[in-house]
This record gives sequence, structure tokens and C-alpha cells, in this order.
Amino acid sequence: MSDDVDVVDESDVGVKVRCEACPIRCFIKPGATGSCDRYGNVDGVLTRMDPVTVLEITKENGGRLVPFAVSDDWDGELVDDAVFVTGAGAGTTYPDYKPAPFIVSSNYAGVDTVTTVTEGIFSYCSARVKIDTDRYVGPEQATVRAGGEAVGMVTTGEYGSQMLSIGGVNHLTGGTKHEGLATMRTILALCRAEEVELEVEGGSQLRLQAGKPPIIDGHVEELMRVGCGSATVGMFAKTWSKLVDEVVVVDDHITGVLTEHQAGAVLGMPPSGIKVIGRRSTPGRYFNIAEPGAGWGGTTLTDPLSILGPFNAAKGARPGLRLLMTSTTGESVAYFILDDDLTPQPAEIPDEVVASVARIRANCEPALTTVLFVAGAGGSLRAGVSAEPVRLTRSVRSRLTRVTCGGAAVYVWPGGGITFMVDVLSVPKDSFGFVPTPAIVAPIEFTMSREDYLELGGHAEAIRSIDDALRDVPVRRLSARG
Repeated sequence: MSDDVDVVDESDVGVKVRCEACPIRCFIKPGATGSCDRYGNVDGVLTRMDPVTVLEITKENGGRLVPFAVSDDWDGELVDDAVFVTGAGAGTTYPDYKPAPFIVSSNYAGVDTVTTVTEGIFSYCSARVKIDTDRYVGPEQATVRAGGEAVGMVTTGEYGSQMLSIGGVNHLTGGTKHEGLATMRTILALCRAEEVELEVEGGSQLRLQAGKPPIIDGHVEELMRVGCGSATVGMFAKTWSKLVDEVVVVDDHITGVLTEHQAGAVLGMPPSGIKVIGRRSTPGRYFNIAEPGAGWGGTTLTDPLSILGPFNAAKGARPGLRLLMTSTTGESVAYFILDDDLTPQPAEIPDEVVASVARIRANCEPALTTVLFVAGAGGSLRAGVSAEPVRLTRSVRSRLTRVTCGGAAVYVWPGGGITFMVDVLSVPKDSFGFVPTPAIVAPIEFTMSREDYLELGGHAEAIRSIDDALRDVPVRRLSARG
């Protein structure tokens, strides 16, 4: 993909075709493709190079439009109520005055429906990335860079995950040309489930790929924590109350202390005389025990005892007291026994205590990277459906029209417009593309009853049956995995 689009002498257009699928308006030589690799010159005809993707709808998969495996037993015949035409490979509505490339009539469960199918050109889009980790990746609002260019930012830390926002129109079009192209490439790679390398200012080096464990500063994350320190204490309190005298679950956010915690109190555990250095919230719950980092529980700690002050005999401390310290994933663990001076001394962990920590690990889910594509469906998309685009928005808002992305279910945000998000792994492979304006290209479909389509001012003259629509175009047929 070139950073620049060649300017072609229009006097030479006799051997070329002009593409109007985006504002670049490439002149394409015979046998070549345009800047986006999506359209080519095939024997003097402008041609969408990828096949249209259709999805099987069968009783076996319950009518779910979920990806996907290429169907090997398809004989090429189309049955109206057995396939769903997606926007992948369909072409675009650009410029805005054209109807959608495919406006297809079908019959689903006895209802006459119309599906408008297109590939949207999204300048207003981003990738929201969820990284399952307790490891510190950088401060909130820190700039995220790809190849040195700013492409997004760190947003909030959630329950065992760190969130990134990559893209958005300000990065795509509001900065330099190189920033826009770097942002486009990064979003595209994330949406295609390819690995990307990112750097957080004041934070970590990241290698991220949808559906794969995140790699943070060269460390492959394995487990997503079972809960915060307080929650972990609560979940395993009953087991620990029979095995040890005190438990501290170290966590960057909320560190839990068993005997002070409500769970320990309800179980009747005696106080241990422990002192935790941190900001006490409620009994057994502490904030700010250390700075965030890559150590114990997502903190900078390498020695967990550094968060403890002297044990107090007047408050229950005694020689022989058994102390377990663990992280929220069970990946860091230590066991101590108080000596005659009430100082914790490292000791061999009993097998039953090892088994209790193994239960933490067993209840942790695999750490993954999740990518959501978020986009606003604007003028050209809606005009391709109806001559009065606001009617489409109202129809979506009223749930008379179903929005899908490559056949995958999407979440449509409340409020104005049609802003949707979709898990990129639920969209058929190779569905995302680009135009070097820069913008991301993604499939989108609007399905409604024929009656509702005509009511919202749809392009009735462009409605075709599935057989007619797909008769002369290459088709890729997918079926849901068993």
C-alpha cells in the first residue's frame, strides 16, 4: 500500500478504467488494481476483485449468522431462504447518490424481507482493544504509537483488563498524512486479527492480536485474574480458614486481608495482628499498597512483605501464625510462619495450601486480546438504503431494521446516528479493507420486512432476488461451524 496515489494523465485513459468507489478516483491499468486493491481493470471493466460472501442459514445452526468455514459441498445453486448476502465483497455506495450494490429480497420464516448490502467507507471509526492483564501498560490518556506515529490512547482499566482506543477521526484525518495512514494500517491489522506492535508513552511495548494472549514487554500473559484481591478473599475464604491463619491477596486495585475482611469475620476467624501499609477502604480492603507495575498483582512489588508493617501481639499476632500471600491469579505466591519475634519467616508451602492456590488458577480464564470495530454509519450508507436517510436511523432505533456486519450481530449505540460495534472475530475473514483517503472499509447490512423497507422510502426499483443479484458475480459461501 503506497503512501501516495499516482496522478495519471487523463489523456491516457483509453487503456484504463476510472474507479469511482472512493474519493481517490484511481485510473486503473488493464490487469491492475487501484490503490485499495479492492477494484481492478478486468478486460476493460471495473470489477470488484473479491467475491461476494454469503452465509448459510440452516436448521442445524439455528439460523445463526456466525462465522465460518468455507462450505465444500455447495453446488453453486442458490435457494432464497438458505443464504444471507453480506457486504463483504459487495462493493460500495460511494458516491452517495447510488443505491446499495445489493438490495436483496428473501423470505425468512415466512416473512418477505429486504436486505441492503454494502461495504461502508468509514473515516469515523476506531478499534477498541481489551487486554486481559494485571500488568501495568501505561497511564490513562497516554498516547499509543505505531511506528512512532500517534494512533490512539490508553483509556480505562476494567475488571482484570486494560482498554485501548485505537483510531477515531481525529487520528485518521486530523493530524499529519503519516499519522492518518499509520492509524488506518493499525486499525486494519487489528480488525483482520493480525498482530500489531504498539508502544505506550511512559508505559509498555505491546504485541496484540485478536483472540491471542497479549504480549507485554515480551511477557506472554496467561491468565485473567479471577477477581480483585477482596473478591478473591471472599471466594476462597472458607477453604483458607481451615488451612492458614491469615491470607493477603495482593492487588494493584483492592488488596484483600482475610481476617479483617467481612468473609473472615463471618467465618469467625480471630484477628492476626497484621498491619498492611496502604489506604484502608473498608475492613480487609486496601487501596494504593504500591505503584502499578509488572510485579505481584499488577504492582511494582517483588517482595510482598514490603507492604506489611510489624505484627502486633496485642491484636492477635502470635508465634507460629501461618501467613499465605498470593496474587489474584495465583501466579505469585509465598508462605510464611511468624517466629518468636513475630517476624514472618519463609516456609515450605503445605500441599493443601498449594492446592488452594491452584484453585485460584483453575478459576482464571485465559488472558486474551479482544478487538471491537466501532464505526458510525453515515450519509453514503444510509442514502444507499433510502432517499431519506433519517428514516433508516429511526427504523434502526425502533428495531424494525436489523444491522449486521458481515452477517455478525452488532451492538448499536443509543443516541443519534447509527454507531455500531462488532467483535472482529465474529466477522468473516478478509472482510475488512481500506481506502487510502485514509479510511477503513467494512461490510454492513440492513435487514427489514419488505413492507417496512418501502415505508421508509427505500430504493424499490433496485430490489432483486438473491438468484438475480448473484447470478453473474463470484461468490464465496460460508457455513457456521458445528
